[in-house]
Amino acid sequence: MTSKLPVSVTRAAVQEMLRESREERKRNFVETVELQVGLKNYDPQKDKRFSGSVKLPYIPRPKMKVAVLGDAAHNAQAAALGIDFYDLEKLKQFNKQKKPIKKFAKSYDAFLASESVIRQIPRVLGPGLNKAGKFPTLIASNETVEAKVNEVKATIKFQLKKVLCLAVAVGNVQMTEDELVANITLAINFLISLLKKQWQNIKSIHVKTSMGKPHRLY
Repeated sequence: MTSKLPVSVTRAAVQEMLRESREERKRNFVETVELQVGLKNYDPQKDKRFSGSVKLPYIPRPKMKVAVLGDAAHNAQAAALGIDFYDLEKLKQFNKQKKPIKKFAKSYDAFLASESVIRQIPRVLGPGLNKAGKFPTLIASNETVEAKVNEVKATIKFQLKKVLCLAVAVGNVQMTEDELVANITLAINFLISLLKKQWQNIKSIHVKTSMGKPHRLY
């Protein structure tokens, strides 16, 4: 698949965006870099809604809050890394109450769960995490918590809902120019691969920082 977006265009937009963020208006927090895509020739009512996840080369949101719902071994690893963890006994204390589970789901950006725990989550917590779109990602017994947390932090998801615009975090302003260009390029190429008519479905592509103005790529 040939990209219709020259790397030079992406690089120029990233350079200008970083210059604005670092020189013109320094914020007292780390701004996220967002990829915003407008689609065309798509009918969310009739056309099949797509959904896909891809792991970026560099972690876009290092401060993403992840919790481990683990067995003894995975929880011990989480404790050593300073990551919040919960065992089955702790989860049972929610007593399937909807409000506390909803609040619990809101407290974290993502959840990871050991195999022995993930099977019991629907029974112990009900559909709460699933409804919040945060059903845990499995940590296999041979995987480390640290590697899995980094994988989840580096993974972005494109999902078409009812509107023809998509927005995903692809980086932050503390990243280097090369890291941002690599993440943006991979994210766009992956999205194109999900689209029925590929580039013919793209109306516009912009990148912007949390507080900055949009920079058009396409």
